[in-house]
Amino acid sequence: MALIVLAADKGAPGVTTAATALGAVWPRPVLLAECDPAGGDLAYRLPGADGGVLNPARGLLSLGAVARRGLHAEQILEHTQKLVGGLDVLAGLANGEQAAGLTWLWGPLGRSLAALPHTDVLADCGRLGAHPEVNELLAAADQVVLFTRPSLDHVAHLRERLALLKRPVGVVVIADPRSYRASLDEVRRIVSGWEVSFVGGLAYDPKGAELLRGQWGGRLDRSLLIRTARELANRLAGRVAPEPEPGPDQGPVPGSRSARHRSANGYPPGYSANGYPVNGYPPDGYPRPGTPIVPGQREETP
Repeated sequence: MALIVLAADKGAPGVTTAATALGAVWPRPVLLAECDPAGGDLAYRLPGADGGVLNPARGLLSLGAVARRGLHAEQILEHTQKLVGGLDVLAGLANGEQAAGLTWLWGPLGRSLAALPHTDVLADCGRLGAHPEVNELLAAADQVVLFTRPSLDHVAHLRERLALLKRPVGVVVIADPRSYRASLDEVRRIVSGWEVSFVGGLAYDPKGAELLRGQWGGRLDRSLLIRTARELANRLAGRVAPEPEPGPDQGPVPGSRSARHRSANGYPPGYSANGYPVNGYPPDGYPRPGTPIVPGQREETP
């Protein structure tokens, strides 16, 4: 369906945490793909669906080993894994040295991710600049989103990256909740005049980030990180695939907001008979008894 690249220019603003949070609350089927040539972190951050660790050798590395004669979208799903909670992931490389033998992969990978049917892809590309070959993946993206902190040095590097990309991008400010709106307004002012399609925000929420990693208990769905991620996810999803409108003599478009309350089993379309959506998350946003606190919990935005 759509390929959304998530990246940064300087420092460590938390792209992987942001990508995981967005994937957890994405309103449509989604695949989180670790496409950072410097190496991925998900295999060491979150458990797999069986409670064990993800296999770091299954993902981008194994995909690259079988794709030298050509890469097709259908092949990608054979190398994905599922996190506890149901989020599908394509695990990244273990380290930057592995990227040296895969410089040819990024263009075909971007085109294949963009061609995945019925699934949006969030591609965590980490920090841009160190590996110019990843620009071939960016070229296939429907939307590029750059993350920044509201500090002067981060925003200065952001403007330099905007000049190099030469395409409309979205900007997301990871901001302190105490100055959230002011930080967004200030960054919006600084990047005005550049090719920026929107400026959004994500709360700087260390406790929510730890909860997302499953390291302490609590209500993940109530965290500022997830609440702002849900708002951003809905905004991004709407930009890359606007909801179709029904014709004058037609009922609600299947899957649209006006049709989500209709389902033969009493749950919205895409939910199984036991009340779980196809991506494994409970419909009411709260885990079943015995289910760990994991990405994917949902609630209505307050």
